[in-house]
Amino acid sequence: MTESTTMTIRLEPELKARLDKLSAATRRSKSFLAAEAVREFVQLNEWQIEEIKAGLKEADAGDFASDQEIRAVFNKWGVDGD
Repeated sequence: MTESTTMTIRLEPELKARLDKLSAATRRSKSFLAAEAVREFVQLNEWQIEEIKAGLKEADAGDFASDQEIRAVFNKWGVDGD
């Protein structure tokens, strides 16, 4: 079994009730579902922060799309870029 630690969280009663129903419907423990939700949240936010950092690094290096490249993308999607 994977090593784990315990954490206590507070939920609104309505959210707790929804988690109870989901737990019953999926036959998974509330702890499993909560841990999975936290895992996905952390992964998504870590990814987003890394993408922002990469974008800022590109911007700081002056790595921007040219006007011609931007127009080409707009034209590809049928949008007037002017």
